[in-house]
Amino acid sequence: MDAWVPYLVLCGGLAVVLGALTRLALHVRRRGGAGGALAAYEEAFRATGHAAYQEIRAEAGRRTPADSPDGPFRRTR
Repeated sequence: MDAWVPYLVLCGGLAVVLGALTRLALHVRRRGGAGGALAAYEEAFRATGHAAYQEIRAEAGRRTPADSPDGPFRRTR
């Protein structure tokens, strides 16, 4: 019986850690704060991450799609 105690303690600790991480993930998703942290990671570890993040933010801020410089698309025969 004494051989099972360390395994039970280990499984209990693992369950507590996974439960805490799940609650943290739900909290971050509800608040919407994950985007800033991921953008900082992209800027720090990937050289092109900053430009891509700025483009995504600009695209999300647009209300209407940008028009083509050539005008509307028309099929030619």
